[in-house]
Amino acid sequence: PTFVLRSTRSGTIQAVDTAGLAAFARRHSCLVVFRHSVGDFVPVGAAILEVHGSTLPGAVSQRLSGMVAFGAERTIEQDPAFAIRVMVDIAIRALSPAVNDPTTAVQVLDYLEESLRVVRPPPRPANGASTDLLVTGVVMPVRAWPDFLALGVTEIREYGATSIQVTRRLRALLEELGDLVLPEHRAAVDDELRRLEATVAAAYA
Repeated sequence: PTFVLRSTRSGTIQAVDTAGLAAFARRHSCLVVFRHSVGDFVPVGAAILEVHGSTLPGAVSQRLSGMVAFGAERTIEQDPAFAIRVMVDIAIRALSPAVNDPTTAVQVLDYLEESLRVVRPPPRPANGASTDLLVTGVVMPVRAWPDFLALGVTEIREYGATSIQVTRRLRALLEELGDLVLPEHRAAVDDELRRLEATVAAAYA
């Protein structure tokens, strides 16, 4: 990299001005590569992004910093995984021995299914182009749809393994998603179904 933007304070990346960064990359004929995703916590001094290509003017640091919003907590504006994380936390709290409320966990699964149906992965490069060949633009790590699925069901499956209504609702969720998702995502749903079957076999031997 010809330039590295580092964090001057600790915090969570809440949002990124991708359109502004893309315009910046075109103007300076460079490639902007993020080291973190929206929603990641970044400590002081950590690299936020790297610039590859042209040597940039000295005042560019402030301009790039203004395109990355930091805060104390995650937000759902550009971080849909946070919304799923909050719902999962509600469900596993309801499944704790101190609360023992599996019905709430099942209600959360209703909304998780709807969220997983509407979340969409980022588009693939046009015409089969590989991002490895980019010399101008913005590259940012993002979650794929199977990552959202795993986030939504893994801990609920673990903590709700001995609840009949939770495992039954999880199966219904996965079977319905299997009929609705894009063909390339069906394998991830099948993997989660196999994990659920193994969990049920172990819990109800």
